Amino acid sequence: MDHINFHHLRYFWAVAREGNLTRAAERLHVSQSAVSVQIQKLERQLGHALFDREGRRLVLTEAGRIALDYADTVFELGDELVGTLGERGGVARRVLRVGALATLSRNFQIGFFQPLIGRDDVELVIRSGVLSDLLQELEAHRLDLVLANVAPLRSSSTTWVPHLIAEQPVSLVGHPEHHKKGRRLVDILSTEPLLLPTVESSIRTGFDALVARLGVRPRIAGEIDDMAMLRLMARESRALGVVPPIVVRDELADGELVEIRRLPDLHETFYAIAASRRFPNPLIQELVPGISDDA
Repeated sequence: MDHINFHHLRYFWAVAREGNLTRAAERLHVSQSAVSVQIQKLERQLGHALFDREGRRLVLTEAGRIALDYADTVFELGDELVGTLGERGGVARRVLRVGALATLSRNFQIGFFQPLIGRDDVELVIRSGVLSDLLQELEAHRLDLVLANVAPLRSSSTTWVPHLIAEQPVSLVGHPEHHKKGRRLVDILSTEPLLLPTVESSIRTGFDALVARLGVRPRIAGEIDDMAMLRLMARESRALGVVPPIVVRDELADGELVEIRRLPDLHETFYAIAASRRFPNPLIQELVPGISDDA
């Protein structure tokens, strides 16, 4: 392949950032037709379309998103060279864009991203949101990966696949004074106030099935959809929290909370959702080996 024409790349970069030919042309002080011609030349050289047209908007294709990542690096390093002439340039970085369900355990996320945290060659972008919005971003190539604790329903047109990456046990946790040996689980569940995930949670589904099997009517002190808030409530109140121990890892280590009982056959599942890509982000493989082979 011939060397990249950086003039073409600069025009592409401007359009990708503006999302509109008119604004990009104004920014570059050239005509729209000149911008369009330069992008067409770059697409022919790369062998891939870089934009799809949605009404008046230009939306990046998968190849366009990859090209933008490289263009960002190229022009960032160029600016750095101008500003630090005579000093060594920085290490070129690869970007990984991940969407995480807003209610997902922060402790779990930190553990998952640990292999990439602090690396000079990696820029990690994490966005929180509701699952439906995150999946739309994944399909539009604006995210490389989505983390969730539920496996979303798929259809014949779905381009993404949920991959089970972890299972965490779920326990009753509370203040140390609740830790009395020999108490039966049914007695604890029927007498102690409980902090539960909301009914949309997979943990809550499993918990409701458990108490139904045991014939127990639990005392519900609160229903909370955010694990970070459930963690705080368990720490500040006298109710028992129904959570994976990883959520309250620091409190367990410090003795602020203790694990009262492990709940039988109850787990929280974690999924990495990846779309089928011709050009998968190689950083995904470092987090979940093999995920790109069958995404």
